[in-house]
Amino acid sequence: MDLGVTLTGLLTGLLVGLTGMGGGALTMPLLTLVFGVPPLAAVSTDLVASAVMKPVGAAVHLRRRTVHLPTVGLLCLGSLPCAAVGSVLAGSLGAGTGSVLKAVSAVAVLLAAATLVVRMYLDRGRGSASGGPRVRPVPTVLLGAVAGFIVGTTSVGSGSIVIVCLLLLDRAMSSARLVGTDLVQAVPLVLVAALGHLLHGEVHFGLVGSLLAGSLPGVLAGALLSARIPDRPVRVLLGGMLAVTGSMLLGLGAVLAAALGTVVALAAAITTSGKFSRDRAPAPAGDRIDAGAEGGTG
Repeated sequence: MDLGVTLTGLLTGLLVGLTGMGGGALTMPLLTLVFGVPPLAAVSTDLVASAVMKPVGAAVHLRRRTVHLPTVGLLCLGSLPCAAVGSVLAGSLGAGTGSVLKAVSAVAVLLAAATLVVRMYLDRGRGSASGGPRVRPVPTVLLGAVAGFIVGTTSVGSGSIVIVCLLLLDRAMSSARLVGTDLVQAVPLVLVAALGHLLHGEVHFGLVGSLLAGSLPGVLAGALLSARIPDRPVRVLLGGMLAVTGSMLLGLGAVLAAALGTVVALAAAITTSGKFSRDRAPAPAGDRIDAGAEGGTG
C-alpha cells in the first residue's frame, strides 16, 4: 500500500465530506503530478475508487430523504450513455496520446475551480427552499449529457460541475437536496464510467486500494465535521488548489500556477463576503449532509 496515495485519498475524501466537491478534480491531477501515474491510469483508477466510495454517501442521503429523484432520473438519462462513450474514447486514446487526455483533464479541473466560485456566489443570496424543486427536463438531460462525457473521459466534474448547474437550474433548492441529488445521480454515472475504464482503460488496483484506505475514513470524518467547521474557508482553499493543479497539468510553471491559485482563492473569498455565511450553528438534521458528495470525481 502506497502511504502517499492513501494520504491523497484521505485529503480528497475529507474535502468531499466537508464541501461536497473536489474528489476527482483533485485526485486525478495529484496522481499524475505527484506520483507520476500516466493520465489514463489516473483517470481509470480514480473512477473505480469513486465507484466504491460514492454509494456510501448516497445511501445516507436516500435514508434522510434529501434526494429529488425526478431530477436524478433526468440527469442519468443524459449522463449514462455519454459517460460510456467518454470512457471508451479515453481508452481508445491509449498511452501514446496521454498528453491529450492530460490537457482535457486540465481544462475540466480549471472549469471545476471556476464553477466552485460561481456556486459560492450563487449560494450567497440563496434562501431556504420553499416547496419542491422545479423539474426542467430538457436542460437537465443536457446537463447530464455534458457531465457524463466529462466524467467518462477525465473522472472530473460529477460533483464540481453538476452541482453548480443544478443551482443555475433551481437556485431555491436546499443545500442538502442539492448535494443528495447530485451524489445519487453520480453513483450510476461513475459506475458506468468505471466499467468502461475496466474494459478499455488502465486500472491500477493497488492504487485503488490505497486511495480507498484513505478516502473512506476521510469522507466519513468530513461528514461528521461538516456540521461543526465552517466550509467557506475550506472552499476558498479548495478553489486555489484546483486552480494550481489545473495550471500545472497545462504545463504552466510553479510560479504562474501558484499566482493563478492565489487569484482564484481571493476571488472565492471576495464572493463570499457580506451576506453569505456558512459559519453555521448546529443545523437541523435534514438541512445539510455532505457525506461523500463530489461530485467526482470532479
